[in-house]
Amino acid sequence: MDKLQAMQLFVRVVDSGSYTAAADQMEISRALASKLIQGLEDQLGVRLLHRTTRRLSLTEAGQSYYHRVSDLLAQLAEAEAEAAELQVEPRGRLRLSAPMSFSIHHLGKAIAEFQRRYPRVELELNLNDRQVDLVEEGFDLAVRIGRLADSSLVARRLAVVRLVPVASPGYLARAGTPQHPHDLATHNCLHYTLAQRRDEWLLQRGEEQASVRVSGTLRVNNGDMIAAAVAEDAGIAVLPTFIVGDRLRTGALLRLLPDWQVPDLYLHAVYPAGRSVPAKTRALIDFLADRYGPVPYWDRDL
Repeated sequence: MDKLQAMQLFVRVVDSGSYTAAADQMEISRALASKLIQGLEDQLGVRLLHRTTRRLSLTEAGQSYYHRVSDLLAQLAEAEAEAAELQVEPRGRLRLSAPMSFSIHHLGKAIAEFQRRYPRVELELNLNDRQVDLVEEGFDLAVRIGRLADSSLVARRLAVVRLVPVASPGYLARAGTPQHPHDLATHNCLHYTLAQRRDEWLLQRGEEQASVRVSGTLRVNNGDMIAAAVAEDAGIAVLPTFIVGDRLRTGALLRLLPDWQVPDLYLHAVYPAGRSVPAKTRALIDFLADRYGPVPYWDRDL
């Protein structure tokens, strides 16, 4: 027996005062309606309805059960309506994981504008450069930079992330300016410890590639810290333009080896596969894609 169907039928029988009317409303036969009510009474072990040829009336147990079930079904209908609304209107709590430096430079203003546009979305933002387990740690969405290997996630590309080798004028005056990627091996190269290639930098010029083993005196898991050290003449680093763009514009840092390029990375929005995507999540992904792509604003005048 479908207990929920039997409960719904019971309420309709009481409300309409008729098995036939309730059966018609639920598009089932009169015989099935009678069978469902009988099954419900058997399962509860009490009689809910007095049946006569002229009318139906509630027993004392039926009266109490009717009020409880009516409230329960009303709450269920409200919950279903709310869930359906969440799929249409962006609202509710959204847990987002994002990398530290990118968030500080570019996500903060975006989030403020997003919440002005969607005031019913409550955002909880976790800044962490490590790749969190979205399902295990209860995140709805993550913004990630790099090459994605986790096939259990759905990814949408938001923007290209350009990487450039940079140094300060002071460091170059002291240590000299590299003319070829292989010259980097003789310089103090600062490392981002979460990069896939920490001790080997790859640069390209057309079809030509140069892979250079580098070393240095500083290893950090945060790009802003590395950029600050480079600006203080500490050495050379490969950093994303979303961090060093302003320093490149003012001349505080200089781009090295301009004929060579470091392979691009990509900014993605990722979320668990195999589940429906709430409106709040879709809205944030669309918003970020529009804001950052196809050419990121932080690169437009470099």
